[in-house]
Amino acid sequence: MKKYSLGFISDEDIFEHVKNTVMKYRFQIDLNDFNGNLIDPVKLTFDSIVYKKDVEDVIESEVIRQLDKSNTNHIGYFHQNIFRFIGRGWTVPNTGYDIVNQSRKIYVEMKNKHNTMNSSSSRNTYLRMQDTLIKDPLATCLLVEVIASKSQDIPWSFCIDKNKVCHEKIRRVSVDKFYEMVTGDRCAFKNLCESLPGIIEDVVASVSLPEKSNTVLSELKAIDKNLLKSIYLLSFKTYEGFHGFNI
Repeated sequence: MKKYSLGFISDEDIFEHVKNTVMKYRFQIDLNDFNGNLIDPVKLTFDSIVYKKDVEDVIESEVIRQLDKSNTNHIGYFHQNIFRFIGRGWTVPNTGYDIVNQSRKIYVEMKNKHNTMNSSSSRNTYLRMQDTLIKDPLATCLLVEVIASKSQDIPWSFCIDKNKVCHEKIRRVSVDKFYEMVTGDRCAFKNLCESLPGIIEDVVASVSLPEKSNTVLSELKAIDKNLLKSIYLLSFKTYEGFHGFNI
């Protein structure tokens, strides 16, 4: 085992956590998976013509987008579940808040990017945190953002029914500040980021990854050689008139 010397997590644990994340990565996609995301043929038509791109290229771009979305979710797993290994009272519950420290009464909702929550989701999160404080006035609730607008640890100001609310114990925290809170080391997250490429390379060298497989185009061509027509028939085959659809 190589020495990564992060201090707040053992070499064995960070290696296994990175390995678990890598093994979740998606390498294969077929037409059933592709269409499971409710492909919009009308949008693909616009994209192809407006951007002057071949339909095949537009479909490949959508395939890449779907794979990337899956893998982005796995990075969320990485960011959240690393705190299972840090100890010091930090836990990752199966339900409820993403990360909790019961002894310190800290409750964390973690988001990958600062702009991923819509207004409804933000409102629900804020109200849940308010409810936590009502039940336990000694609690502190954190919205931790991995990619925040800037490094920060500030009260989270929010508008509810056009009224601005702000509570010192409901805070918006960038992930570097959260790592400092957890480990006591202000550079803990920076040190993790510096070590991460080497750890990932070590993991990839130690495992057998699945072969990449993308059968979407070949399966679409089996429906009809006209790829755009295939996409329409795939999504709208039960719609009125589409039994004789031609494009």
